[in-house]
Parts: sequence; C-alpha cells; structure tokens
Amino acid sequence: MILVGLNLRPALSSLAPLLPRIEGEGVLSVLVLSSLTTLPVLCLGLFAPFAPWLAQRLGMERSLALALIVLSAGLALRGFSHAPLLFTGTIMAGAAIGILGTLLPALVKRELADKADLMTGVYTMALCLGGALGAGLSIPLANLLGSWSFSLMAWASLSLTALLAWWLIMPQPLPEIQPKASNKRIRSLLKQPLAWQVMLLMGSQSSLAYIVFGWLPTLLVRQGYSESEAGWLMGLSILTQLSSAIAAPWIARMSKDQRPALMLVLVLIGLGLWMLLLGSPALRWPGSIVLGLGQGGSFSLALTLIVLRSGNSKIAGELSALAQGGGYALAAMGPLVVGFMLDANLSIQAIAQLLFAILAFAAAMALLAGRKRCLESNAQGEFITVNQRT
Repeated sequence: MILVGLNLRPALSSLAPLLPRIEGEGVLSVLVLSSLTTLPVLCLGLFAPFAPWLAQRLGMERSLALALIVLSAGLALRGFSHAPLLFTGTIMAGAAIGILGTLLPALVKRELADKADLMTGVYTMALCLGGALGAGLSIPLANLLGSWSFSLMAWASLSLTALLAWWLIMPQPLPEIQPKASNKRIRSLLKQPLAWQVMLLMGSQSSLAYIVFGWLPTLLVRQGYSESEAGWLMGLSILTQLSSAIAAPWIARMSKDQRPALMLVLVLIGLGLWMLLLGSPALRWPGSIVLGLGQGGSFSLALTLIVLRSGNSKIAGELSALAQGGGYALAAMGPLVVGFMLDANLSIQAIAQLLFAILAFAAAMALLAGRKRCLESNAQGEFITVNQRT
C-alpha cells in the first residue's frame, strides 16, 4: 500500500516546476499547458468509478497491478515532446492513478478495519513524499538528463519498481464474487446528503491541491523567483505534508466528530496561501511549510472520512468511487480556471481571491461531512445515514 501510495503524485507534481521552461521554449502554448495540468485530474474523476467494476472481475490486488502497468506506460509516453503522445501518456497516467486511489481506501477497510484511519494516514504520507520528490527533483533531473522530456519520463522507473515489488509480495486471492451494484443502489447513494458532503469536500480541497501542483511554481516565477527556487518551494510544501498526513488522522480519531481537525488544517491552507502569494517575500519559506501542513492534513482527513463514514468495506468502495470520481472531476476545474486567468494576465491578487473562495466552500462542506454520521445498508440494500456511537 505504501509503495502504491508513493506513485500517486509524481505524475501530477513533476510537471509543474517544468512549465516555465516548457513555456519559454515555445514548444507548447499556455492554454495547452493548462490542459495538461487539468487533464490528469479530470481523468482521476472519470476513471475512479470504474475501480469497483474492475475489482469485481480481477480482484483488488490484480486490479492494482494492472493500474501500475498502465501508469508506467503512461509516464514513459509522457516524456515525448510530441503533443499526441504527451496527451496520451497524461490520460493513461491519470486513469491509472484514479483506479489506484479509489481501490486503496477499500483495501485498507478490508484488511485493517480497526486501524483504517491510521493506515490511511500512513499511505497518504507516502503519497505526499512522492509528490515532494516529483516537485523537488524535476528541475535537477532535467538539468542532469539534458531535457525536460527525459525528466518526465524518468518517473516511470519508480512505478515499475513499485509494480515489481507489488507483484512479488502481494497475495493472490481469487476475485470476490459480489453482486453487481444496481442502478437502484447507486441512486440510493446519490440520495444521501452525507455522500455528497464527503464528495464536495474531497473535490474542493483537491482543487486547491492540484492548483498548487499545477501552477504554484509558475505563480512564484511571475513574482520574480527563479524556476529552481519555485520548484523547491513547492517541493518543501509537499514534503511538509508528510508530517500532517500521518498526524491528522491520529488527532481526528480521538473523536467521532472530525470538524475541529478539518477546520484547523483548512485555516493553515488559507494562511499558507496568503503568505506565499500576498505576503512579504521573507515569508515564502515559512508560508510553504504552513501550506504543506494544511494540505497534507486536509487530504489525509478527506480520505479518512471515506473510511470513517462507511459501515463496511463494500460501502467504503462505493463511497470512494463516488467521492473520488465526482470530487476529482470537480477538482479538475480549478487548474483549468487558473490557467485561463494566467493566460489573460490577471493579477496574483485575483487568483488568490479564487483560491480563498474555494477554501471557504471546503470549510462549509467540512462542517457537514465531519459530523458523527455513517452510511449503512438496510435490509433492502438501500443506503441509510445513522449516527455513529461514541
């Protein structure tokens, strides 16, 4: 699980530090680059709902292995500067990450139900480490290998390593035969406000994360920082996420009500964004750390809520598909809008206002999704929302 988590972010974070260099070479326009930051996030949302279907036919372990194969191939193709191959590789990588990220919460709920929240924090910490490596090493790799294309392609080696280890170590159970999710059951899930609240929280906080992954270095370069420093600022922010990713679920498990923990991490995100984008240049390094603490905790808690708001592993898989499918589709709009704003030469202040508006919406959803509620199934197989026992 940790090895898989390590590969869920380099495909997203490794491109952003290279965007100013790619734009400067005139290889791709700003609008095309904007679509490259949006496309993988959109694929996360489009392909996440297919994860339960795939797991029913191949089993969860084999589905994860197949997704790692697709991820490796996508990362290799993404290294070609030829636009069709670049876009094809980006779509493949986004689709694979959508499958991997959706299956992991269900696997955690199945294998480690009693410690599901803490295990979610552990693999989220690995996920953050992968994101930090992608952000921090992209420019050094490009300088070492002599090309931004080779820098992007190099990340396929990490996913191939994870695939080899996963295939050698993973168990080989037969697929669990489960009844196919009926349209009635899907409609029943969509009627539950709690499911929507978890999904919208996942989408809004993920939108901020992918705006940072996609555009923070570009925003910092436009403020006068070098591309190398901008990449390291983002890398430090993502690296800092490791500590809060593991700590936030531990703090949240002290109560069935996760609202205080959610509010804390969202306030940290807002403070970090203000320090980086609107504050004094002297605040850039502390701001990077504060932003990382907030975003690591918010993402870890959002994933943890999928587990905590689910009565069993089957429900966790279904809620994960909805929350991550719909949430990432919503999150994809954030990097796209910021790309349009940059192309229109709007000010950093205008972009910051958009980020704070998204943050306020995330806080509203957190106050609802963080309450002591849980999704269960009744005798008719329909979803119901019940109060959790303290």
